[in-house]
Amino acid sequence: MNNSSMLRRYWPAALAAAMTLLLSPARAGDLNPAAIKITTPDKMKWVVGENGADTAILLGDPAKTGLYIIMVRWHAHHMSRPHFHPHARYITVLSGTWWVGTGTKYDPDSTVAMPTGSFVTHVAKQVHYDGAKDADTVLQIVGEGPEAPTPAETN
Repeated sequence: MNNSSMLRRYWPAALAAAMTLLLSPARAGDLNPAAIKITTPDKMKWVVGENGADTAILLGDPAKTGLYIIMVRWHAHHMSRPHFHPHARYITVLSGTWWVGTGTKYDPDSTVAMPTGSFVTHVAKQVHYDGAKDADTVLQIVGEGPEAPTPAETN
């Protein structure tokens, strides 16, 4: 078999192999670490909270001035008490159902369900309370620090 016939015979297979390599997704080892930073769930550091919620800081520091992004995991049957934040916070429900209420009177029965995928804004200095009722709920919260919730409950 001459070179010309070998080229015609194997060209489609060689082209298919090259296209597969070019179009296949990059593996983590192929990514430029100067171009992209990745934190997989197993590498997130969760801090156990006293209020029935755990927190993982993804970006920034809520205690300091500037942008922060955190994940909050509310455990079933835990709710915060009425409070407000000095700055607006932007919340996406990543999993579960998050229950939210407003006002200074704590009334978990009056909370409204925010299903997975919901987006909620905590308006700065407006009183609310929230949490999880029957199952764990995970939120992503974006805000500006310093974050300092202020209690606002009345009887």
